[in-house]
Amino acid sequence: MQVILLERIEKLGQMGDVVNVKPGFARNYLLPQKKALRATDANRVVFERRRVQLEAQNLERRKEAEDVAARMGEPTVVLLRQASEAAQLYGSVSSRDVADAVSAAGFTVARRQVELDQPIKALGIHPVRVFLHPEIVVTVKVNVARSAEEAQLQSQGVDVTARERAAAEAEQAAAAAEMAAAQAEAEHAPERLGPAS
Repeated sequence: MQVILLERIEKLGQMGDVVNVKPGFARNYLLPQKKALRATDANRVVFERRRVQLEAQNLERRKEAEDVAARMGEPTVVLLRQASEAAQLYGSVSSRDVADAVSAAGFTVARRQVELDQPIKALGIHPVRVFLHPEIVVTVKVNVARSAEEAQLQSQGVDVTARERAAAEAEQAAAAAEMAAAQAEAEHAPERLGPAS
């Protein structure tokens, strides 16, 4: 299906481009969100009449987004989650969680503005792209930790998962040494004699 883009869409095209998209993508996203028009002769005429107005609106939204991006800088948000000893989350962090955390930090962001290639399923600091405008992208650092102290250590560059792995390996080594000592003791102990007759 051919559509005329009413704004820049990443990986698709610029405003005014006529592009081929799958019908479902057009029907379910582009057309209802008013990001595109069907590429008919009548709509091409309508677009050309509205082009100056659309470009002015786009420029205004872009300036607003640039102002917000300048105020945001490179924000870091902390999300506290439960995780296993192997640093795997019980569940995952979604785009909604990131949007809520950024909004709580004082910048209104909708879930659809947050781009996660895949859900976050491990502890650590993860860069997440937030689209304030189709042309303005801010990278938010999402610090996923089990506690505020752990989040602070991660923000200082300490690899909490490496510390935990080392602690777990030390624990396993101690258990193995204990087991070896018990086996050695069992091998050297005198054999018990049967009941006296």
